[in-house]
Amino acid sequence: MMTDTDILKALNRIADALDRIAPPAPDEMDFDAADAFVWTLDSKGRGTLSPVSEVNRLNIELLKGVNLQRDQLLENTRRFANALPANNALLWGARGAGKSSLVKAAHAAVNAETGGKLALVEIHREDIPTLPVLLDRLRGAKRQFILFCDDLSFDGEDASYKSLKAVLEGGIEGRPVNVLFYATSNRRHLMARDMIENERSTAIHASEAVEEKVSLSDRFGLWLGFHNCDQDTYFDMIRGYVDAYGLGIPESEWKPRAVEWTVTRGARSGRVAWQFFQDLAGSRGKTLG
Repeated sequence: MMTDTDILKALNRIADALDRIAPPAPDEMDFDAADAFVWTLDSKGRGTLSPVSEVNRLNIELLKGVNLQRDQLLENTRRFANALPANNALLWGARGAGKSSLVKAAHAAVNAETGGKLALVEIHREDIPTLPVLLDRLRGAKRQFILFCDDLSFDGEDASYKSLKAVLEGGIEGRPVNVLFYATSNRRHLMARDMIENERSTAIHASEAVEEKVSLSDRFGLWLGFHNCDQDTYFDMIRGYVDAYGLGIPESEWKPRAVEWTVTRGARSGRVAWQFFQDLAGSRGKTLG
């Protein structure tokens, strides 16, 4: 028969064992440490917000051919920075059309206007299932946060889109009032067409299955479409870079090379214009720092 002393010792051993296996409490986060953070997971699956000292982005004035999208996203972001109602935003469309560049540029522009009220938090596609943990970290903080997921899409049997749906609108707690979600994707409905068609062909109620898949994009109140640019806009992009970085090369010299560059790439877009400009600047020994 165990004595009270034996029972106490056994309980202490159990308590010590639970302390060893329990995850440590998250560190207190200084949300004023930076204007941008990256949400990362360690080997044990614990999330950490890592400050980003310098964000890789362009000045918003250098983004050409996306005036309507720029104005809409800026207005939505301004409202949110000032704690007014705003929508989750989905920027979808052609590759290299400036979707992620616009998100980062809009964040910088609004922060400059509002004295740094807004923090940008990047979350990678594969870490979407940990969104509830991240939201718990941000809920109640004294700063506004835009969660940014670049190149968001879902394929095959990936069911993590369901957790994103719940976070955006449908969860019992709902999205924290100080958090907004911006995502970019090449797909308007975030799902591959063959994924949607497979649901339609195999489900007992095909229309209901398809609705389940495409309803994720409906959680985004603001849809902004992006398309490949025409040649004049392509030239305008390069001209802006040449002027902004003081390259001092006449148009008659770089335009033929710019046309040749698009032929070799088979496309015209903001990304192609920037890649050409980097080649142009490098050929002249010009740094872009």
